[in-house]
Amino acid sequence: MNVQTIMVIGAGQMGSGIAQVAAQAGFRVFLNDVQQAFVERGLATITKNLSRNVEKGKLSEAEKEAILGRLTLSTDLADASEADFVVEAVTENMAVKTQIFSKLDEVCPPHTVLASNTSSLPITEIAAVTKRPEKVIGMHFMNPVPVMKLVEIIRGLQTSDEVYQLTEDLSKQMSKVPVSVNDFPGFVSNRVLMPMLNEAIYCVYEGVATPEAIDEVMKLGMNHPMGPLQLADFIGLDTCLYIMEVLHEGFGDSKYRPCPLLRKYVKAGWLGKKSGRGFYVYS
Repeated sequence: MNVQTIMVIGAGQMGSGIAQVAAQAGFRVFLNDVQQAFVERGLATITKNLSRNVEKGKLSEAEKEAILGRLTLSTDLADASEADFVVEAVTENMAVKTQIFSKLDEVCPPHTVLASNTSSLPITEIAAVTKRPEKVIGMHFMNPVPVMKLVEIIRGLQTSDEVYQLTEDLSKQMSKVPVSVNDFPGFVSNRVLMPMLNEAIYCVYEGVATPEAIDEVMKLGMNHPMGPLQLADFIGLDTCLYIMEVLHEGFGDSKYRPCPLLRKYVKAGWLGKKSGRGFYVYS
């Protein structure tokens, strides 16, 4: 199948990043969200990223304009009728995602592949609300999308080999490195990462050390570029809690139990960098 037009649903940090790399790869891209203000903010982020690349000499002004020229803003899911491939990148909530996939299944042509950028939710369950489960797949990009090379590709129970191959090829066209992962809660990235972040939060909770000390140990001792608590703040503590809950519920294993301090911070609205306060204060 020849993919020419891609729709990205959700114009936030992840969605705008995916739209950017797709447009850079030469695809015509619809960037969709529920409000005009959201898609305009997404476009502003893309423009800023591309301008920075022009300043660094990585892109010419003409190339930047060509990339932006391939982007179309959309607030109507019906525009997906023009797409060969759709990447959903909305909030990590099963009810919201299944509602979108059900609607996409109605408006998209039969050949259109539906991908989700979910970081932890089961692809098989998302696919079940469509009449094309063989054309539903997980395409989990890393944040920030324009910089990070990895894409976890997750096959649902019924995902076809052709759709997997197409998604792998698309990832490579977007200058990403695809890695095949099976449909288990948290996949590989978050199943390994989140319990580490949760354990670091337990170390704060139990008074083992300060957040600064814990992060310093992991940076200097394990050669991590960023400490686990700072990373949790950057991801968003609400997102970390949600993924831990998906792991805990999905496996029924107490080792995935979210730390009570994580719950407390989220209830207090201390969500990390985006709210100005998490384990650190961001002015």
